Amino acid sequence: MHSLRLAVTALTLLCASAVTVASAPEIKKTYSYFTISGLTGADLERELSKHGPLLAETGARHPGATKIKLGGSVDYQKADRRCRVLDAKVTLETQLTLPRWKDRNRANRETVLVWDTLYSDIKRHEERHAEIARQWARKLEQALESLYPQSTCERMEARVAETSKSIIEKHSADQQRFDRAEAASFERRMRRMLRFKVEKLNGRS
Repeated sequence: MHSLRLAVTALTLLCASAVTVASAPEIKKTYSYFTISGLTGADLERELSKHGPLLAETGARHPGATKIKLGGSVDYQKADRRCRVLDAKVTLETQLTLPRWKDRNRANRETVLVWDTLYSDIKRHEERHAEIARQWARKLEQALESLYPQSTCERMEARVAETSKSIIEKHSADQQRFDRAEAASFERRMRRMLRFKVEKLNGRS
């Protein structure tokens, strides 16, 4: 068994896709939290900026983050003067970091409404990062298992490395596109969700 060497094994993503074998990557998702305090919307904004995860890519803190680790292993088989991928096993670990507000029971209804809306959007955003990673992990495993046999296992290993690098780069680009789209629509999205929740609350009154 040869270790599958991927060009990129870890990505930290900020808050601000001809198969011959059915594949099932080994996927693990965990959560971690950081605590914030405050009684107003301004307090929440300040606390998120102060205590949110610090991302090396931006040099700034963010209200949430998803750490992605992609790895795995490949088995080769040499037969009839050809070398092929006998089995590819891709592993994916995602760790979502989310905020936890400790002063909810002391705050007024308006601040709770803002928090619930903001937290919902942060969590949805990070869960989507994890889902994008799952989609590309499946594509990577399927692509490796579908590689055409080569004359030597050295050439097969080179094809595995080339394919891995290409798919990881596409995965990274997909995550970045998602972040750009989310950033561009953030204010509009928050206004729409706040309006919906206010109308829902007023309807209950």
